[in-house]
Amino acid sequence: MEETGQHTITRVETVMATIRQRIAGRSLTTGARLPSVRAMATFVGVSTSTVVDAYERLVGEGVILSRPGSGFFVATQAAPFSLSAAGPKLDRAVDPFWVSRQSLEAKEGDPKPGCGWLPSSWLPNQAIRKGLRALSRSDDTALADYGSPLGLEPLRQLILRRMADRGMEASPGQIMLTESGTQAIDLLCRLFLEPGDTVLVDDPCYFNFQALLRAHRATMVSVPYTPSGPDIELFAQAMEQHRPRLYITNSAIHNPTGATLSPVVAHRVLKLADQFNLTIVEDDIFADFEHSIAPRLAAFDGLDRVVHIGSFSKTLSASARCGFIAAKKDWIEGLIDLKIATSFGGGRLSAELVYKVLSDGSYRKHIEALRTRLSKSMFEASARLKPLGILPFVEPQAGMFLWGRLPGNVDAAGVARAALDRNIVLAPGNAFSLSQSATNYMRFNVSQSLDDRVFEVLREALEGFP
Repeated sequence: MEETGQHTITRVETVMATIRQRIAGRSLTTGARLPSVRAMATFVGVSTSTVVDAYERLVGEGVILSRPGSGFFVATQAAPFSLSAAGPKLDRAVDPFWVSRQSLEAKEGDPKPGCGWLPSSWLPNQAIRKGLRALSRSDDTALADYGSPLGLEPLRQLILRRMADRGMEASPGQIMLTESGTQAIDLLCRLFLEPGDTVLVDDPCYFNFQALLRAHRATMVSVPYTPSGPDIELFAQAMEQHRPRLYITNSAIHNPTGATLSPVVAHRVLKLADQFNLTIVEDDIFADFEHSIAPRLAAFDGLDRVVHIGSFSKTLSASARCGFIAAKKDWIEGLIDLKIATSFGGGRLSAELVYKVLSDGSYRKHIEALRTRLSKSMFEASARLKPLGILPFVEPQAGMFLWGRLPGNVDAAGVARAALDRNIVLAPGNAFSLSQSATNYMRFNVSQSLDDRVFEVLREALEGFP
């Protein structure tokens, strides 16, 4: 048994909850046969009598029905798949979808310290307009035809050069464009995972990693993240105990902590990956924010066990959806088939636009100015948070995220609710924590945290807690 609040969850209830979750997730649909009593007992780790009791109670509730000599079957129409139903029942204020929706639906002008993107005024809008004008004069094929499965060749060549500048070598056949970094991860999950496979994530980690893995019915295991990377001893224990199929992480600038992977930790992670046949997905979406080049797992590994992904939504435009996957050729071949099956030709117009902007000399100047602006914002935000008792987990070397610990035992979800009443969207820590161990942490996007109202609301909310 395990304790949940004032209620003790019995083994029978655990089995019942497992069946309800499968029905809600549509892995068991109307008329589907349930696992045998013995198979379910082995899967959950309980006795067969416990499973019999659970099945009988579900029959009594009308959720399933019994057919003598045949087994148990789903009796009711399964509800549409709900990502929130497929995962743990979290307080809505710390639900990743709550953070995303509130950020996306916030009114123009409302502060959004909890969102994951730069203000639109910080992006190279004039360069985008110039690129759009040039694109409008392109031939008809660029405007109307499907793109090749690998994606626009000049953009792939440019990405190869950018990767080489960061110590990663690849050939043109090892790069495939996607419509976003999110689609890149989705395709990789389709390629590598079967329902129930175990995936290792950082704790805390980018909350949409969790959402995507939940959508793919993966089993998630988390490892605490330190200022130099994952806790390597606990990482090794997780590898030994759970034998995960994948590890998904950020290396250069970690989301949400802003920490940077150290070379020592990177080498140990890769040695464990070799030992346990682990594939690593390295999300490098914040690469252009760096002042100096941080270690990349893909650079040490040579794209053997590491798949390297990125996109341009953070520094160029979230509307021009374009990302990429760099991996060994055998995996790229499988990914091409999946890309054709799920999106056919990809976003050629976006790829053409991204190429025109990136190949314009003004983009380099934009990035240099952006790094300086973010550094100043990081300093200012940190200096204004500390008097409120909000201390940084680490002083980030670059990027836009600051992972702050609230004073005492203040509940970040409660602070977020209070702020939302004032039309300010915050990102409480447990939205990023699989283990729900970040109750009094909060992620601040420093580019969105410069409005005086943010600090006024934080001060008032913190004063309301003992």
